[in-house]
Amino acid sequence: MTNHDERRLDRSLDRLQRNLPGWISRMVGGLRNPDQRWIRIPAGVLLIIGGILGFLPILGFWMVPLGLLLLALDIPFLRRPTAGVMIRGERRWTSWRRSRREQP
Repeated sequence: MTNHDERRLDRSLDRLQRNLPGWISRMVGGLRNPDQRWIRIPAGVLLIIGGILGFLPILGFWMVPLGLLLLALDIPFLRRPTAGVMIRGERRWTSWRRSRREQP
């Protein structure tokens, strides 16, 4: 089942990466490289810790999902929930954008 979860997460990240501006997309692509595991894991942990301290200036709660996303690339049990959240978020975003276009 892990292979299926990994493919779902990869497809979600591919869609996200296609919609990002060029320089951010290249950075995300570089982080997704399997050789960058030594950067992803510490960065993910630091983002989660910073997100827990989100009530402080500069830090924010937005850091927790980003940290979990980075960790999900390397930790198998995080892949399924992370992919599910990404897919649901993408559907909601698409639905919201469609509803905004239909308004006069």
